[in-house]
Amino acid sequence: AIMVTYPSTFGVFEPGVKEVCEMVHQHGGQVYMDGANMNAQIGLCSPGEIGADVCHLNLHKTFCIPHGGGGPGVGPIGVKSHLAPYLPGHPLIATGGDKAIAPVSGSPWGSASILPISWAYIKMMGGRGLTHATKLTLLNANYILSRLKPHFPILYTNAAGRCAHEFILDVRPFKDTAGIEAIDVAKRLQDYGFHAPTMSWPVANTLMIEPTESENLAELDRFCDALIEIRREISAIEKGEQPRQGNVMKMAPHTQQDLLREE
Repeated sequence: AIMVTYPSTFGVFEPGVKEVCEMVHQHGGQVYMDGANMNAQIGLCSPGEIGADVCHLNLHKTFCIPHGGGGPGVGPIGVKSHLAPYLPGHPLIATGGDKAIAPVSGSPWGSASILPISWAYIKMMGGRGLTHATKLTLLNANYILSRLKPHFPILYTNAAGRCAHEFILDVRPFKDTAGIEAIDVAKRLQDYGFHAPTMSWPVANTLMIEPTESENLAELDRFCDALIEIRREISAIEKGEQPRQGNVMKMAPHTQQDLLREE
């Protein structure tokens, strides 16, 4: 069997994904699709049509559920008909198929109290709304990519120079040129009022930017302006205008006391 993420965690719609799934099926294998990036698929493509036999949906990312410390997660799993008989059973409640495997969770439906939130979100948005959200997700990510590309290397794009719903900002070259790493950029972003994007994943010493559909143009521009200004600050270190240690990047984030004290 194989597990695939689509679009890939590198932020690209891999053009060969259907071919890969078909090759696995030809050799008797099954395809499990990681639904972590469904935010770029809803209304535009389908895991089953791509070739997945099993797919879980990360409700915390695409369907309105908080992530991490914001609350418990839940991930419904969908399967094709030939696997439906083997869905997990439960000793107390009739679930699963005719050939159900043993339970995989103490609760037959996982963190079921979360599911009404996603149900309400889907009902309120409808098919057109969910598809529109996906399109905005792709648009927002590519807008940021276009603004930042003249200032930072972008690690992966497709043949047209575009990304899916996320992309990787490559700050690795600055370690040699200025002694600056991803952690320094992340901390400096706090001075501009931003929590850092995903850091050092899926590539070490990079930033993975994923704006989703929920940010408006003004906020996207504010974020881009902050990173462009940070790039200028890195350039000042590269040119020797700022020391490699004790500079505005290495000292970030700056507290109120740092900014206002008289001495």
